[in-house]
Amino acid sequence: MDILQYAINMELDGEKYYREQAEKNKGNELHGLCNWLAEEEKRHAGILENKINKVTYRLIDSDLFLSFPNIYSDAKDIETEGQRDSNQLAFYRIAADTEKNSIDLYEKFLKEAKEDEKEIFQYLIKQEKQHYEVFEELSRILTNAEQWIESPEFGRREEEY
Repeated sequence: MDILQYAINMELDGEKYYREQAEKNKGNELHGLCNWLAEEEKRHAGILENKINKVTYRLIDSDLFLSFPNIYSDAKDIETEGQRDSNQLAFYRIAADTEKNSIDLYEKFLKEAKEDEKEIFQYLIKQEKQHYEVFEELSRILTNAEQWIESPEFGRREEEY
């Protein structure tokens, strides 16, 4: 099996995984995110298949921020008694690790790729890095929200907030 076919299989496995996660998370914030990721993986597999079949393909950037509705469009009442589900944070961390593994694998494939395959692997690395950064940022936001316990008037604050 060559590296292009291996990458196709990996992307299709990713699509299946994220579809399963979307099903398990109907009714919460992860449902839409998992469906979006499944579509991304499916699109990546299609690009790779087109490369193998010598069909024209386009390497377009992800539309993550355009594909989600405004955060207030489905806003629910704020519940003060419960805390955010810790499974969401765990999911973000696992997904970030998965994306990091994809980046590492595609960087290895880039080194082994034929000259006419390098552009696709560079593109996939860029895409996976974007996914990784999203999950890392979501994890950081949730972790900071849980750990922020001192008075903001007297405590040290990160300037990026």
